[in-house]
Amino acid sequence: MCGIAGFFSTHRLWSEADLRSMTDCLSHRGPDADGFYLDREHGLGLGHRRLSILDLSTAANQPMPSHDGRYQICFNGEVYNFREIADQLGIHTHTTSDTEVILEAFARLGTDFVHLLNGMFAIAIYDTQEHTLYVFRDRLGVKPVIYYWHDGNFAFASEIKALLRLSQISQHKKIDKQSVYNFLYAGYIPGPHTIYQSISRLPSGSYAVIRDGQLDIKSYWQPESKIATTVLSDFQTAKSSLKELLGSAVRYRMISDVPFGVFLSGGIDSSTVAAIAQDVSDETIKTFSIGVKDDKMDESAYARRVSEHLGTEHYEFIVSEKESLELVDRILTAYDEPYADSSAIPTMLVSRLARQHVTMTLSGDGGDELFMGYGAHAWAERLDTPFVKPLRQPIRTALSLMSNRYKRAAGIFDYDDERHLKSHIFSQEQYLFSDKELHRLMQPAYIYPLIFNEDFTGLARPLSAKEQQALFDIKYYLKDDLLVKVDVASMQFSLEARTPFLDYRVVEFALNLNEQLKVKNGISKHLLKEVLYDYVPRHYFARPKKGFSIPLIRWLHKDLKYLLDKYLSRSVVEQAGFVDYSEVATYLRRFEAGEDYLYNRLWALMLLHKWSSQ
Repeated sequence: MCGIAGFFSTHRLWSEADLRSMTDCLSHRGPDADGFYLDREHGLGLGHRRLSILDLSTAANQPMPSHDGRYQICFNGEVYNFREIADQLGIHTHTTSDTEVILEAFARLGTDFVHLLNGMFAIAIYDTQEHTLYVFRDRLGVKPVIYYWHDGNFAFASEIKALLRLSQISQHKKIDKQSVYNFLYAGYIPGPHTIYQSISRLPSGSYAVIRDGQLDIKSYWQPESKIATTVLSDFQTAKSSLKELLGSAVRYRMISDVPFGVFLSGGIDSSTVAAIAQDVSDETIKTFSIGVKDDKMDESAYARRVSEHLGTEHYEFIVSEKESLELVDRILTAYDEPYADSSAIPTMLVSRLARQHVTMTLSGDGGDELFMGYGAHAWAERLDTPFVKPLRQPIRTALSLMSNRYKRAAGIFDYDDERHLKSHIFSQEQYLFSDKELHRLMQPAYIYPLIFNEDFTGLARPLSAKEQQALFDIKYYLKDDLLVKVDVASMQFSLEARTPFLDYRVVEFALNLNEQLKVKNGISKHLLKEVLYDYVPRHYFARPKKGFSIPLIRWLHKDLKYLLDKYLSRSVVEQAGFVDYSEVATYLRRFEAGEDYLYNRLWALMLLHKWSSQ
């Protein structure tokens, strides 16, 4: 795991000093070493900050040349099956790092090598003979690639802040107004967009080729392309296959030359990863959890119980409000753009705890998306019911006259455009602004179409409403919110986080499971739970699902109220010019009067204005 940065400029805009500046601001991603490669004649620079996980020697430092000297690589992430690739291609290695194998595989196969890789990666490879730069991003988008492209000048990095070290970018940056609109709708900015017009995200499962002042982006893997014509329906076959796949995925992700552990919340996904890791390990593994001093939010007791059953070496940290509140300011510093997922705070805290003991952890990210664990999946099915569609507006009206719980649900029924129903369900499940609300809230210059592409027709088989909602989550929520959250939060503390559920083999398997194996008798993640119950008693999980969260409603009424007062004041709102202040004032009054379900709308609004005030 590392931080990478670089450029390829036909106009030779940037220097070695620029490259070092870009790389230095990523030192938290790689505190162990740095390295640089420059082809000054052709305006090429590659920079690397290393967090040593495999082959801790200096021989594995980057940028690294190929055996024949033709190619140079800088790489962020891990490719877990590098030993098998080396054997398959007959690569004789001088190090025990995956970097060397990746580069030699490219030297033999060209861009097709990417299909061999099982891992999370952002890879930049420069061909010194053809003067061509290749940049690859992993299938699910676990590792980030942020880039700038203008008039034959290309720059890339692991984080936006590194690109802003280049004066040509920072001095001419402009806010992407469409991204502002979509941020308030989703709580994050959907790729390939960022908050800036000139800066983009390389799509997951894609690679870029920069040659002769031209940029060409090609896709090599997308989840919808892996939808098969038939599904697996036999329970025993499916359970055996899933257990074997998860075992392989966890084993791969335990390959390390440094101490590692597992994030353990006590929920289904992280408990499954911890259980398999302990089962296949010859040593006692370390597990990490945090709790919040709030009975409704704290799940640390559940994590402790699972740990005791598995026999792990468990570390637990009960977070005080003061410690959590101190990280609010760090969100904007770390994420570089508006980002409203408040679970970034506990994720940072558990990462900080884990880094005191290990350099790498496993996480349970992806389980909900693959096995239909979200309430949004159930809502998609409800709204697809024939008798509900013509009664949506009467249902909405009735619910809006009831308690907060039902008022919040009323918004799910209030939509006009079925083409964006999946993102609408997500938005309302996250307590954020609907498209209708945003048309009333935003200033005219900031009213834009939604970015999400929700057309899942023309696939190998038709998908149910639930399946489409889950696919939407994989393509957007998982990639542009959850994985961004964990990547940034963990790397703030130089901690690598690996995701067994996002082994592409597990993903492709889950995409082609009969949905009755995912949700049975109204119980979500049925098949995954049955695998878990082979390791941990099922009664340990006989409780409602909870998210990894903080008591944000209470904080916004009390300790964090000053943020609403300051950043949603008339002067700040009108100076920013994003939204109509009278609408903001109405939301504030309603929240103060007890409509607590508006909390995430106000949190997102506050973060947007706090970001713009920096």
